[in-house]
Amino acid sequence: MLRYLVLYGHFVRFSTSKAFEFRVDFFFRIFMDLIYYGVNIVFYQVVFLQTPLLGGWTRDQSLIFLAGYLVVDALTMTIFSNNLWWFPVAVNRGDLDYYLVRPVSALFFLLLRDFAANSFLNLLFALGILTWALVRAHMEMHGLDIAAYLLLLALGAWLHALMHLLVVLPVFWTQSGSSLHGIFYNLVRFMERPDRIYTGWVRKLLVTALPFCLMASFPARMFLEGFAWRLMAHFALVVAGFTVMVLSLWKIGLRSYASASS
Repeated sequence: MLRYLVLYGHFVRFSTSKAFEFRVDFFFRIFMDLIYYGVNIVFYQVVFLQTPLLGGWTRDQSLIFLAGYLVVDALTMTIFSNNLWWFPVAVNRGDLDYYLVRPVSALFFLLLRDFAANSFLNLLFALGILTWALVRAHMEMHGLDIAAYLLLLALGAWLHALMHLLVVLPVFWTQSGSSLHGIFYNLVRFMERPDRIYTGWVRKLLVTALPFCLMASFPARMFLEGFAWRLMAHFALVVAGFTVMVLSLWKIGLRSYASASS
């Protein structure tokens, strides 16, 4: 474990130094994400001009959910997204060979090698928005409650990465990459709204087989409405199930992988 932590520290330092070589691009990406954050906040303000509740939450509660969603999004962009974007390219070009021969997990390299320094700054902004939303809500809360919420959001980010990886793993058989990313980014829009605005079989689908509504909604529900074992068990089972599914599909994909030397 220590070896992996040290290695990840090297990933972070190398990626950060590389990012600052292109400073215009670095700050432009930060600026674009800040615009995205602002648009989302304004959107919710406009929604609450028309209704007092959204999915059972007030304006202040919905802002806490929104800030949690932004934290999940920033976490995945910082840690996973760049790596998952290039995953199909590595498979198709045979670059996966370089990872498979290393004395550490190839999946560790593929998922974590590129640390997005600009997105890390946006993560700090997202945490700032969350702090503002918590102060604005005037809720009675303890440090342990906030720590538990952040931990659940981190699990939501892990589930987000699992779903993205699940979408791109078929590249082992299809040799197609860009269209797979398009499918994922269209589905991830469901994460941006509270789960209870959906009803019937659509909601059941979005909290089980396509659990995009779990990533930010369930952590917010347990934080805003009190801890519920049923929600926690459902959340944990879905995360564990998709972790096992992705690891199994990864192993099957490796057996189908045609290396550059084939």
